[in-house]
Amino acid sequence: MARTVNTPVISLRDAALSYGDRTVWRGVELDVRPGEFLAVLGPNGAGKTSFVRALLGQQPLSAGTLTVLGRPAREASRHIGYVPQQAALSAQAMLRARDLVRFGIDGHRFGPRPRTAAVHRRVDEILAAVGASAYADVPLGLLSGGERQRVRIGQALATDPRILLCDEPLLSLDLHHQRAVTELVDARRRSHDTAVVFVTHEINPVLGLVDRVLYLARGGHRIGTPQEVLTSESLSRLYGTRVDVVRVHGRVVVVGVPDEPLAPASPHHTPVRDGVRL
Repeated sequence: MARTVNTPVISLRDAALSYGDRTVWRGVELDVRPGEFLAVLGPNGAGKTSFVRALLGQQPLSAGTLTVLGRPAREASRHIGYVPQQAALSAQAMLRARDLVRFGIDGHRFGPRPRTAAVHRRVDEILAAVGASAYADVPLGLLSGGERQRVRIGQALATDPRILLCDEPLLSLDLHHQRAVTELVDARRRSHDTAVVFVTHEINPVLGLVDRVLYLARGGHRIGTPQEVLTSESLSRLYGTRVDVVRVHGRVVVVGVPDEPLAPASPHHTPVRDGVRL
């Protein structure tokens, strides 16, 4: 399929997702186009992780349709670069940074994987591109959170994806590493016209990069530019209660967001604190 601005890489029509009697989100109408940066926001339990699973073809919709690159999501996963949430690693884990990137190249294959010179060069190129060459042979368990995220982005980029799907990639990172990770992601979408779907609790590190926001909450949602969605009026309507959005020195602070129940498919959430995270 040709990469043109008129051809969506992700398309949802009247899409809904439920668990039993609980509707996580519904009525989602969304097209994501090549080179677009979409931030997916919302409190814990609002369905952000379920949205990720749906795009990966791991979670069927309850209603509506979802296509990725013009086909069912489960048939397009090879063209999605996926940066998952960080998981704790033992310092004794022997998997090296270059091993993880290698999995992104041929980890989908069964049986022994030949250690060809071409694959080795490709791994080295990817590690250099994400600034991880210095620790290519260091076990992942010995790397910092920011260093591991660089390697995970390298793994996600290994197959030249059409879509880059990042699930909470900034969690537990300091400001320096948040900036480094967002710059890597933005550089990829600008150089290759890769669509970015960036799930996050914290909008401020990517606020200047985002084209549109999908804000999920209480079974409802808002879609639009950050200026359209991240307002007191918009979020107050979404939550059905007073929510204040304050902009201070270029940063967005949301105050008064009510607690949400945890979704059953989202076990890795962290608490939401008013005025700090979205």
